Amino acid sequence: MDNFTDITYEVERGLAWITINRPDRYNAFRAKTVDELVLAFKRAWASDEVGAICLTGAGEKAFCSGGDQKQRMETGDYGPSQSGLFEVESLHRVMRDVPKPVIAAVNGIAIGGGHVLHVLADLTVAADTATFGQNGPRVGSFDAGLGSGYLARVIGEKRAREIWFMLRRLSAEEALDWGLVNRVVPADKLHDEVRAWADQILQYSPTALKVLKQSFNTDTEHMVSIGNMAYTTLKLFGETDESKEGIRAFNEKRQPDFSAYRGN
Repeated sequence: MDNFTDITYEVERGLAWITINRPDRYNAFRAKTVDELVLAFKRAWASDEVGAICLTGAGEKAFCSGGDQKQRMETGDYGPSQSGLFEVESLHRVMRDVPKPVIAAVNGIAIGGGHVLHVLADLTVAADTATFGQNGPRVGSFDAGLGSGYLARVIGEKRAREIWFMLRRLSAEEALDWGLVNRVVPADKLHDEVRAWADQILQYSPTALKVLKQSFNTDTEHMVSIGNMAYTTLKLFGETDESKEGIRAFNEKRQPDFSAYRGN
């Protein structure tokens, strides 16, 4: 067993619980967090003990608040990783490719890159205290692949654009109404509800579930390559003064001023 620092990994009666364990940073991910998440999903993939996977966050406040903007301000990136790369696209890839249903248990805020993670999960069960939304255009960032294109498939073009262009925050009940989540339960029942969903999934043929998941993914597979291209653009954009203004404003707790860049 690896000595995880940013996540925890536990298998319980056929269900792998993968928990982002950085509650002091609202479970924001740095490069090390992403490395550990990729490894945990691959471990669950390879394990004969595991038939379903749950991704959640530690504590009561946050599922995941996306990339660690404090880390980004401090070092200009998301910190060191095992490969030298920020493997967030690999995380998105493994969540789609793992041939077992992935359930997001959203226990608090799911914002920015954290919102993308729950969207990519096969199913989402949310606590009634959860909130959902994007933050990219406020901090000089974006997700132009699965985080926007696939989101539009899930909830429709107009609503996806409202989330990205207006940075609309949704309550758990609004997310349920929009088709963004599958079920909302009281916060103290979230664990039990995910357990019940997993127990039902575990009764079924793993091969049938695998082929069904691959079939569902086929329709949106082209969005992965779009996302790769967008990530290249994002790396270039992250070096611009416009993007840096968003990060500075976020860490200084003020409204960013992007007015100088509207003519670009």
